Amino acid sequence: MSTIQTISSVYFVGAGGIGMSALVRYFLSKGKKVAGYDRTPTDLTAELNQEGAEIHYEDNVALIPDYCRNHQDTLVVYTPAIPESHTELTYFREHGFEVMKRARVLGEITNCSRGLCVAGTHGKTTTSSMLAHILKQSHVDCNAFLGGILKNYESNLMLSDRSDLTVIEADEFDRSFHWLRPYMAIITAADPDHLDIYGTPEAYRESFEHFTSLIRPGGCLVMKKGIAIHPRLQEGVRLYTYSGTKDGDFHAENIEIGDGKIIFDFIAPNVRIKSVSLGVPVKVNIENGVAAMALAWLNGATEEEIRQGMATFAGPVRRFDFHLKRDDIVLLDDYAHHPEEIRASILSVKELYAGKKVTGIFQPHLYSRTRDFAADFAKSLSLLDELILLDIYPAREEPIPGVTSQLIYDRVTIPDKHLIRKEELLDWVKAEAASYQVVLMLGAGDIDRLVEPVKQILERR
Repeated sequence: MSTIQTISSVYFVGAGGIGMSALVRYFLSKGKKVAGYDRTPTDLTAELNQEGAEIHYEDNVALIPDYCRNHQDTLVVYTPAIPESHTELTYFREHGFEVMKRARVLGEITNCSRGLCVAGTHGKTTTSSMLAHILKQSHVDCNAFLGGILKNYESNLMLSDRSDLTVIEADEFDRSFHWLRPYMAIITAADPDHLDIYGTPEAYRESFEHFTSLIRPGGCLVMKKGIAIHPRLQEGVRLYTYSGTKDGDFHAENIEIGDGKIIFDFIAPNVRIKSVSLGVPVKVNIENGVAAMALAWLNGATEEEIRQGMATFAGPVRRFDFHLKRDDIVLLDDYAHHPEEIRASILSVKELYAGKKVTGIFQPHLYSRTRDFAADFAKSLSLLDELILLDIYPAREEPIPGVTSQLIYDRVTIPDKHLIRKEELLDWVKAEAASYQVVLMLGAGDIDRLVEPVKQILERR
């Protein structure tokens, strides 16, 4: 797009979001001047500042740098999580700046490459990160815009000067993924979510069906077996299915789980790759890995490159992230924030540590999601041996009358459950530390800021 080619500066409203920060890094790599706003400083925003961005944390027009005040050579990028009343965003709109949603900018950047787009209610960050890592360490190579910081590279952005393949985490929030034009796509799940945006489960699933219609002729869709959507593929687009078991065009066989390891055979049409070892050995990553390996295989990665890529994959930050791994105590952090994600996370951990007590600490994310899925959250959380339930993280939302964590708590069926405020958690963990064996911290809000303090308490117990 001409705007992206001709601008000299970019201003980000909501610069610290995981998707936005990849674009910040992209424009810095292209020699643009980059500035922006975010609500709170984080480790990620500190890194962006060190890399050359100029980010501040107060909604104040006076803090916008001079080089971002010329509407003719400045692009303004914002995230839908920013309220319409935001002062800086209003300033840019009233003064004739080109203002674009993050998803549109990502679409404009990647539409001139061959996009490998990974969509789904859950699993998309891990799957897209696996795919990017396999390709990056293979002879194929790739670019990537990811929804998590990949530990192997300590970044959510990968750039290549020799590959036109671009791995993209395709976000369905606010129909963002409709700006993309995939060469190939994966759909990992279509369990209803974001009903504050879509209104009904049917509308949510329809958005995925529309996404499938955007795949370019000559490409393909790799879709998890059993997803309740009907792809609308253009002529010349191939359809494959996958699963983590003996079903689908791509699947796993001879699965061995034990001693903290998971090994299986990857089955593709006319190919069997034996003894694939999961770098992040949790059961849900079998199907994530099958999907990632499928697209890597379809794009020319060799059997040995696929095997090596899977074994060396360290995972994204906050996806089954081990912080303590001792015989007497294990601490994991997982971004899971949808009932199905939570269910998969808990079952994976319980299988990996069979016979041990699993304590879950969960922070619900969004009032609307809590209201819409309280019963489903409770059902998934009841798989734990012990639950510590925190108050709701509001993110972009204002409170909804009558909607609190109590809606979930009252429906949880296990007797060992506790409802406490976030501010009380560390004192609670100190008092109960001796009873813990496996601790799983869950949520998409700011619960990650408590992981290190909890780790320190458990290490000293």
